[in-house]
Parts: sequence; structure tokens; C-alpha cells
Amino acid sequence: MTDRLFPAAAPVVSPLRNVDPRVKIAAAVSLSILVFQAGPGQIVLLSLFLALLIVLSGGRRRDVVRILKPIALFAVLLFFLHALFTPGREVLRLPLLPAVTHEGLAQGGTVAWQFAALVVTGGLLTLTTLPSELVAALDKLLRPLRIFRVPTQDLAVMAAMALRFAPTFLEEYQRMKTARLARGGGAPGERLSRKLRTTGRMAIALILGALRRAEELAAAMEARGYARGPRTSMRELRLTRGDYAAVAVMASFTGLFFACRLFM
Repeated sequence: MTDRLFPAAAPVVSPLRNVDPRVKIAAAVSLSILVFQAGPGQIVLLSLFLALLIVLSGGRRRDVVRILKPIALFAVLLFFLHALFTPGREVLRLPLLPAVTHEGLAQGGTVAWQFAALVVTGGLLTLTTLPSELVAALDKLLRPLRIFRVPTQDLAVMAAMALRFAPTFLEEYQRMKTARLARGGGAPGERLSRKLRTTGRMAIALILGALRRAEELAAAMEARGYARGPRTSMRELRLTRGDYAAVAVMASFTGLFFACRLFM
């Protein structure tokens, strides 16, 4: 199976690979929060930090491209929507379109960067972590909720499955798109009404495929004796010196981020 968005099947060998998954999940959540708090100066700082994490993850350029490629069109669309519909100082006027504003360009660039940064953060997490480790880490992190009788192990399994099946849906969408092109569909100049009807049919087919896979997965889990209740893990998660060092690095970076926010 080819992972197009979150490559989680075969984590690469890298310094981040050996970091406790609980630390990586907490770092991913922290980075996601910082992404939404970033101003112009902090965007540069966060971009450099993410680039460093990409290097430490052992990811190659094509891995980053594979992570960003599915969302590139949506990020560009977000940029132009903000550029055209944000009021402010006019920079460029296009025929039949609203004027491009200085504030719109700034806001569009920020929103597109935020979207890409969030996807890269999630991609780095799954690139360096096995799905089984994600399940164990989420179970540990959610364990305090057991006081309120929340089935934390089931929630962890569902979250891991959602991450794991995202590339499957993308792959099926690409197959459907390729089959449509092979039948002569999607040609340049195709009417908008026809495109909308085709998109609706593809969406219905994807939903039906998801339901079919859910039934097959449920049958496979029942056949293997999966049931609710306490379970053991093959690998017991224990924090090491390297994990504490990673926590210290993340805490230092967070402090630097807010220091830059105060003085920039």
C-alpha cells in the first residue's frame, strides 16, 4: 500500500524513531498550537525548526513532497480566497475579480503556511512511529479519563485506524480518477455540471467503499478474538534520557517562541 499523505507503514531509521511516542504526540500537539499562535517572525522560526525535524526524521525530499502534494491545491485555493476577499490596501486589480489586497496576501500566505505546517507535523509523527506504538501511546496519554469510565483503549485504536486508513482512501480516489481518465472523462473543457455530477458519484463511491472496509475490518477483528477490556502491549513504554532530552528541547523551543513573540 502506498502512503500518500501520512506514510505510517514503515517508519524510517532516524534519531526521532527512538523517541518515546508519547513525547512525539505531545510535541506534535504543542507545535500545532504554536502554528496558530505564530506571527511573521515566529513563522520563520517554526519553519526552521520543522526543517530541522525533517532532517532528524531521516525523511528525504520526496517524502516531504509526498506529504504536501495531496493538500497543495487546497492550500493554493485558501491563499487566493484570502488574497481576493480580504479588505485592505489594493495591490492588483484583475478583470472580473475582486482586487488583490496587501492584507489579503499576508493573511492568505499565513493561512496556507499554517495548513502546510500542520500537515508536515502530522506527517513527521506517522513517518517515525509505528501504528501499534501510536495506539499504546494514546492509551497511556488518555488513561486519566478512565476515572470517568471512558474506554481509552478503544479510542486509541480508533485514532490509529483513522490515521492508517487515510492513505487508503487517497489511493482509492487516485484509482477512480485514473479509471475516469482512461474512459475519456475529465477532458479539458468539460462542462461544470458534468464535473459536479462526477464528483458526487465519486464521493458516494468512496463512502460506500469506506463502509465496506469497515465491515471487513470488524469481521477480521472478531475472527481474531478482539474484544473490549484490558490488554497488554508487546512493548512497555518507558521514558529514557533521550526522551527527557527531547522534552527539554521542545520546552526550550517553546520558551524561545514566546520570547520572540514578546520582543518582535
